[in-house]
Formats: sequence, structure tokens, C-alpha cells
Amino acid sequence: MKEKESNENFNLSGALLPREELLEKSRRRKKITIGILRDQDENEKRVPLTPEACNLLVESGNEIFIQSGTGKGSRYSDNDYSENGVVIAKSVEEVMQCDIVMRVAPLSLRDIQKLKGNQIIMSYLNVLNQTEENVKALIKKNITALAFEKIRDSNDELPVVESMSEISGITSVLIASEYLSNQHGGKGVMLGGIAGVTPTEVVILGAGTAGEYAARAALGLGSIVKIFDHSAHNLRRFQSSIGQRLQSSVYHPQVLRKALKSADVLIGAIQIEDIRPWYHISEDMIMNMKKGSVVIDLSIDRGGCIETTECRELRDPVYEKHGIIHFSAWNLPSRVARTASIALSNVFTPLLQEISDAGGLDVMLKTARGLSDGVYIYRGILTSEPLGQRFGILSKDINLLLAAF
Repeated sequence: MKEKESNENFNLSGALLPREELLEKSRRRKKITIGILRDQDENEKRVPLTPEACNLLVESGNEIFIQSGTGKGSRYSDNDYSENGVVIAKSVEEVMQCDIVMRVAPLSLRDIQKLKGNQIIMSYLNVLNQTEENVKALIKKNITALAFEKIRDSNDELPVVESMSEISGITSVLIASEYLSNQHGGKGVMLGGIAGVTPTEVVILGAGTAGEYAARAALGLGSIVKIFDHSAHNLRRFQSSIGQRLQSSVYHPQVLRKALKSADVLIGAIQIEDIRPWYHISEDMIMNMKKGSVVIDLSIDRGGCIETTECRELRDPVYEKHGIIHFSAWNLPSRVARTASIALSNVFTPLLQEISDAGGLDVMLKTARGLSDGVYIYRGILTSEPLGQRFGILSKDINLLLAAF
């Protein structure tokens, strides 16, 4: 009898244990409302969440509101979203009432003024184009703001930057191919090579993700690729990843100048950390390139790494200087908006679900340190030192603030 009672008690306690765990999880989990705001700039066609991604979040108990027409640039209709459980907002104000408001491009001052306050904003920061007025308005609204390009994952990588760099690298080679052809006024050269014809030469600055994918695309077409980077270690890693030997060099001006004289395409793919431009290619180097060559600066959103490039809108990205065709749009992935939107969704869908499961962003920030790297304003307090120095606003360490709250 005692043995039977003992077994019953054991089974009873075992049966209760999962219930306690579920109760704890239920207490922690928090349903969040997510608002997706339409980009007003016609140059930005990406969306942060696709309809399919929204469906996963809605099925998990969250609620999503989207401004009508938001997905048009990525070829997603309002019906695509509504069929996946998303509420098509009747007004912008309805979106602005959500716990988390998302958009690819930074919010304008008019948008910020419509926020209810004490919310989370997720978008690109675009530090070079950010204004003091916008930053102060976010602070006044007691906003917590996260920059897409600063968020780190558990592998200490920048997932948005990495995915957009992959797209930019491949797209830059496709664009170069277009502008070398007669169709766009180029010199009538095919990017790559065929039997009996000398292949085109592509010079790439930067052995990061964008440079790697640009090299893969160019090599796939049969081009000769020359890669330059400040680090011999990066170059070794680059060659190992590509799986074949390439012509590579650290930045020696004489070697770089010589390579540019025979290059048909120059792609700047340097990950610039400083917000000030640091030109690796001077104007006189560009003047010595072959007429009709194509220059594409993928670092233009951070000031650029080529002296002759200008930060242009996607609707008008091409100009000629010294007989060289320049293409420099800051949001190149928007040319392939649907692919880019899916890539963004792959980053944000699990992140938003984790925030919900954790019971809110504050809890998540304390456990996922990489996420805190993306915060530039926390509860109305500036945490970005570069923005603070630029606008003369006192900034504070995000880790100290998290410890205080």
C-alpha cells in the first residue's frame, strides 16, 4: 500500500511539473501589436515583413496592422496581407498606436509627431541622413528606437547588413553588366568572357560579404577578379570562402592604381564604420581608368570609399564623370525589393516572436546583448555616441540604463 501511495504521489508531482512550467511561460509571454508603416519615399520599395511572415506572428497570438499600399513596391497587395491575418489600417494613426512600429526607411518628423509615445520604433537609422530635429522628437516621445543596421544576432553578426550586402554584391555585378552594354550607352563589352576574347576585369575593394558575393557573381560570368582589402587575414579568409585563388592585395596605392588602369568595373564594397568618408580611390585614379568603365560604390550610404561617387536616389543613380559611368544609390537592394523583403522578414520574424515570448523588449534586451547594440534611443534617452557627438546631445551607455530599469 505504501509503495502504491508513493507511486501515486510521484505521478501526481510529475504531472504538475509541466503545468507549472506552462503557467510560468504564460505569465512571461506578452501579446504585442505591430504596425507596419508605408514608405513615403518612392525610392524605397522594401517591406520589413512579408504576408507569410505576418501569418506566423499572427498565429502565435500577436496582432499586426499595416497601412494600405505598404507592400505595393514588393508586389504584395493588401489582400495578400489580409488573407494572412493582418488588419489593413483605416488610418495612419491606427498604425501609430501599436506597441512596435516598423518601416524600412527612417520615420519623418511628421510620422514621429503622430506616434502615441512610449513605443518601440524599428527602421534603418541612416546616420548620415538623420536630423537633429527627428532625434529630439523621438526623445520627447519617450521612444525606444532600434536601427536595422546595428542589430546583432547570437553569432555576433549583423544579420540585416549581411543579408542586404549579399543582395548588393550580386546586384552590383548585374548592374555593371547592364551599363557596359550598348543598351545603356556603355562601350559594348560583355561582362565575363568567351573563347577567343579577353575577359573583362573587375576590381573589388573590401573582402567582406558584399565583396564576396560580387566576386562570386563576376567569377560566375567569367571575369577576372582582383580583390583589395586592408587585412591579409581577410583576404585569406575571402579566398578560402570563394574556393579558388584570386589576384589579391592589401591597399598599396601603386598596385591599386595599376589594377584600375586595366579594369572594366570597380566595385567599392568596404564596410565603413566611421560616419566620415574615407576615400580609398582618389579622383585622379578614376581619371586614369579606361573610358566607359563602370564604377559602383556600395559604401555610399556611409559616405563612400571612392572620391568621385555621389549619394544618389534610386530613381536617378547614374552619372558620368571623367568619361567613367558611376552608379551610386544608397539603397541598392530596393531594386530587387521582393527578394530583399523576404530577407528582412527572415531576420525580423523570429526576433519579434522572441520579444513576445520573452514578455517584452526590456526583458529581451537584458538577455540578448546583440539586440541592445541596435538601440540608439532607450526610453527617450539617447544611447548612440556618434549621434550625440554630431548633434551635441548627451548620450548614455545602454548597458547602464538596462541595469537601472
